[in-house]
Amino acid sequence: MPSENRPVRIGMIVPSSNTCLEPQSYRILGERTDVTLHFTRINVTRIALDDSSDKQFDAAGMRAAADLLATADVDVIAWNGTSGSWLGAAHDHELVREITDATDIPATTSTLAYLAAFSAFGTERIGMLTPYTADVNEAVVASYEREGIKTVDHRHLDLSDNESFARVTDEEMLPGSLELAALKPDALIYLCTNLYGANITAEVESRTDVPVLDSVAVTLWHCLKLADAPLLAPRWGRLLAD
Repeated sequence: MPSENRPVRIGMIVPSSNTCLEPQSYRILGERTDVTLHFTRINVTRIALDDSSDKQFDAAGMRAAADLLATADVDVIAWNGTSGSWLGAAHDHELVREITDATDIPATTSTLAYLAAFSAFGTERIGMLTPYTADVNEAVVASYEREGIKTVDHRHLDLSDNESFARVTDEEMLPGSLELAALKPDALIYLCTNLYGANITAEVESRTDVPVLDSVAVTLWHCLKLADAPLLAPRWGRLLAD
């Protein structure tokens, strides 16, 4: 007979061209055996402010992916993408409502995880680094402003091909990170779940004393909170630690 005891199961809906969040999430969990991760993908290849890009994040596709994860008896479902950061938090709140109504499983998104973190840590002023184009960054800044979050400054790498984001190196992220941290925001955020920002979180925090929030780490943190599981090791962001 199968045991009734099992690890916490976290289900994640992944952009199809994302090659970062799965290995990075496992890396963040390390040797833990109390949590397992389970993934399904939806078609996402390009980030831009136009209809063809926006259609990648439609609710029907998300519901179908969530239905598949529900068959694995997961405890939480996350849309592990940051599209709500420019489409608006209301988009993701509605998405979560539809997923939970359809599956009866608690749900979140990367955007809602960030908003939960901002609320939990009293974060009101951020510096933001993304791989996106300038207009996407500006849309994110405006969206966050509506949620009461001020972006003191931001950096963008002017990329739109989603697969390319994971090829950004630590060395390419570090100078802009230090420039933003020098402005002493409440937190520096790496906005994109296909960006390896968590790799340099500990270094940036050590060198600047500014808290760092990485999208992959923040989404995993919020899933663990929703599942009432232990949180993260400090190296992945001191604010996210137990």
